[in-house]
Amino acid sequence: MAGLSLLDWALDGVLALLLLWLAWRTLSTPALFRAVVLFIAFGLVLALVWARLYAVDVALAEMAIGAGVTGALLLAALARLEPPIGRGRAADDGEGDGT
Repeated sequence: MAGLSLLDWALDGVLALLLLWLAWRTLSTPALFRAVVLFIAFGLVLALVWARLYAVDVALAEMAIGAGVTGALLLAALARLEPPIGRGRAADDGEGDGT
């Protein structure tokens, strides 16, 4: 294989920066739903990186397990969480007398 062209270097650089940005945003966001969606996007971009490294089997596993199954499990767990106090809870609607 000959050396990498300038376009290959640019694509690899963009993918590396995108992975770093997605990882930082995933870890620093306070919104859980946004963190899960960013985690899924991180897994998909990481699968592209594995494909660029000619590790197609690892890329397919990352897409199926890392982004697909884990993302679906995290979304299901997020749906089971109770809403925060003051947002959609029937017991805290303010109409009772508190006794």
